[in-house]
Amino acid sequence: MNRFTKAAVLGLVLAAAAPMAAEAQNRDRREDRRDYREERRDDRRDDRNGEYDNRRNYRQDRREDRRDFREERRDDRRDFRRDQRWDRNNRDWWRGRNDFRDYRGGRNDYWYAPGYGYYRVEPRYYGQRWQRGQYLPHSYRNYYVPDPYDYDLRPAPRGYRYVHAGNDIVLIALATGLIANVLSGVY
Repeated sequence: MNRFTKAAVLGLVLAAAAPMAAEAQNRDRREDRRDYREERRDDRRDDRNGEYDNRRNYRQDRREDRRDFREERRDDRRDFRRDQRWDRNNRDWWRGRNDFRDYRGGRNDYWYAPGYGYYRVEPRYYGQRWQRGQYLPHSYRNYYVPDPYDYDLRPAPRGYRYVHAGNDIVLIALATGLIANVLSGVY
């Protein structure tokens, strides 16, 4: 074979092989890119799952912390209430309590309701000894006992309320003012 023919054949082979080599390179690049994208997708998925787990754990930890905090506060309130409770044997049990900070002893023509302060009383009711079956006047029904537990009282039944009336605490029916029970001489 002459030189010219060899060169022509070699040129044809190279001309046919070059696009195939380029196509192989492109195919390799595409596969590399596809692999890279899949790896990135997997990494993002792993990151999302990790973030989800972290958020879930964080929420669960916060929930447990709030639950613990509420339990501690509840215990503290119980202890405080136990310390602040009405003591029938101690005449000065009310001293130092916030709701009695304005209390300066009995005053003529006035009653004192803890947390409300002094309020004027009609002369006919001053010194009144309340009893079951009587009706508490409408103008004196607004001085509710905010926390019956402080006075060793059970929660009032539905439709009833504990009310301060002089030195007494009376359990009244909300609708009528009928006195159902009397706790005398509280302070």
